[in-house]
This record gives sequence, C-alpha cells and structure tokens, in this order.
Amino acid sequence: MYDNLTESDIDKIKKEIEHRKLVVRPEAIKAVQEARAQGDLSENFEYYAAKREKNANESRIRYLENMLKTAQVIEHEYASDEVGMNSEVVLFNEKTGREMTVRIVTTIRTNPLKGLISIDSPIGKAVYRHKVGERLPVTLDNGDCYYVEIRSIGETVDDSDDQISQY
Repeated sequence: MYDNLTESDIDKIKKEIEHRKLVVRPEAIKAVQEARAQGDLSENFEYYAAKREKNANESRIRYLENMLKTAQVIEHEYASDEVGMNSEVVLFNEKTGREMTVRIVTTIRTNPLKGLISIDSPIGKAVYRHKVGERLPVTLDNGDCYYVEIRSIGETVDDSDDQISQY
C-alpha cells in the first residue's frame, strides 16, 4: 500500500526526519546514558522511560522513511470548479439533514475534528474531482450508503501550516 502525498507533505516529512535524526536522537541517547549512569537498572524508572522515548523516536523515523519510499505524489491539476486537494467544500448530508464544511487533505493531515477529511476516506473519495450541485453516494466500509450534495467549493487553502499526524 502507498500513501497519497503532496510535495508539501513530502517536504514536511523530510524535515521531521532530519529533526528527529539530528536533534531528538542525540538528546534521547544522552538521556539513556545519564539514566544508565545512575546505577542499578532493575529499579531505574528514568532509564526505562528514556529507553522508551529513544525507541519511539527510532520507530517514528522508520515509519516516516517507509512512508516516503511508498509515497505516490498527488498532482494539483484539476479544474477550478471541481473539488481538489486542499479545497474547502460545503456539503449537505441528506442522512442528517445538515450542512458541513470540510477540507480535502492527504491521509497524513487528516483531523476530522477540525474538518480535515482524507482524500482516501469515504467522503473524500466521493467528492474528489466533482462539482457544485452534484449529488454523490458515500459508501462506508460496512456497506452502508448515504448521499451528499456539494453546495459550494471554496478556494484551495495553503497547506504549509498543517501538521502531519503522528500515526
């Protein structure tokens, strides 16, 4: 499987890897060494905590490097009147009878509580590259289906300030 990423996502991942290797890794190694120097490791909570932090950092580095290896770059070429990457979209959910505003983002930027919906989510898949006025089926993983109507498409938002998800 691969991750759909934008060039901006790739740049942010590379910066995070560099930061983790050049800043976080040396700090974690130093913390482990200092905790180890305190003596008896069998009852040394600081040693185990420092070791856990070091391992978490190494795991995150491996995760991000693997993500870059398997990434598929999403092109930003789509018509101005259709839903694209980073578009703010007002949708009418026929099942709930409510409007919702979402922004279509890559998987690593997803945060439904902030209205950031992944292009790979059921809603993202349904509305991507569609136009205002279209009524589209949203099919959930469990097979349930409901319809949304695209009410408006706002301007594409700059994603340079977005945070990438931790996992």
